This record gives sequence, C-alpha cells and structure tokens, in this order.
Amino acid sequence: MKAVILLFPGINRERDMALAVRQSFGRDPAIVWHKETALPEGTDLVVIPGGFSFGDYLRCGAMAAQSPVMQAVKAHAARGGYVLGVCNGFQILTEAGILPGALLRNAGLRFLSMDTTLRVARTDTVFTNKWQEGAIFRAPMAHGDGNYTADPATLDRLEGENLVAFTYAGENRNGSARNIAGIFAPNLRVLGLMPHPENLVDPLMGGTDGKPLFDALAAA
Repeated sequence: MKAVILLFPGINRERDMALAVRQSFGRDPAIVWHKETALPEGTDLVVIPGGFSFGDYLRCGAMAAQSPVMQAVKAHAARGGYVLGVCNGFQILTEAGILPGALLRNAGLRFLSMDTTLRVARTDTVFTNKWQEGAIFRAPMAHGDGNYTADPATLDRLEGENLVAFTYAGENRNGSARNIAGIFAPNLRVLGLMPHPENLVDPLMGGTDGKPLFDALAAA
C-alpha cells in the first residue's frame, strides 16, 4: 500500500505519523504539501496527521478543509481510497464534509494531554482487523477540541450502521457524544480518530498499543 501524509501550516505530527507508517509498511510515505492539487500517482492511503493547522483559527480544521489538496482527497475517498485522519486530521475530515459531525471544545474547556483507553468497536475493517474483538488499548490524547458532536439522527445512524470505530473505555474527559472517539465513513475506508495511535508504535515510545492500526493497513 502506498501512503502519503498531508502537510498543512501548523501541522506538527507528520514525523510521528511517518515513523508509524514506516515501522509497519517498510518504506517512507510521501509528504504532500497542502497547496498541491493532485495526489501522487498510485496513492492508496491518505493520512492527515495532528497538530494545529493554520493555527486553529476559526474552527479547528476549517481553513485546512479549504486547501487545494482536499479536493483531491475528496475524490480519492469517493472512489474508494483509504483515508486516515487523526486529531486535527479528524477535525479536517469533518470540516471538509468527508465525515459527519464536528469536534467542539472539550467539555472542561481545557487542553487535554494524557493517556486514555479506547475500546475497538468492530474488528472487521481494514483499519482494525489486527485487534481482537472488544480489545481495549492505550492511546495518548493531545487536543483542546476533541468533543465529538452530531445531531441525534446522525448519532443514531452511526451506531445503527455500525460506523463507530472506537469509543472511550475509561473516563470520557472531552465530553464526546456517546463516548465516540472515532468513526468510519459508510464504505469503511475513511477513519477519523481523536487520540494518537501513532505515538505508541515502538517499545521505546512506552508501548506498541497503536501499532495494530498501521499493521492492518500495511497488510491491506
């Protein structure tokens, strides 16, 4: 699988994400600047990492969602390509309309920088098939706007169509609706996730809890 990582002004997790991809894929991903109008030929997976794109002015991810490269990402997703958005990447995917809902200020109005635990909601997808059903794993949080919200009908649809990817297994510190930490698009090829699995892919990082996500993508 050929992976590319998008880079916007203010993004700061692209190196972490590149390391996680390289660990599992065995080769470096391409880095694509946000002003590009096309993805590299043969792109299978687009990764939008975390950070503070455009300084998080306006709503988080709102300015990045208007960048030229996002038209190519929308087309890639529409034809069944894989897309992974983590933290600010998740915010960008919702602002671009690729995933439903929005990420609002944390319930306590404080930036959260700590580990959390996530429960894998389903294991029959290309992102999650290296986890056992019902698995709980550790993932770091680093966000001020991680409070996932959507109207009741959308939340009912996400749960009814089994499109919730991960839920918070412990305390729901950011206040996300129905404990949602990550969601899929209906075709299961786009994943938005708030905590950072890429920061736990090597024992030197303190654990490998997040590595199954990247191993699963590498095997796709």
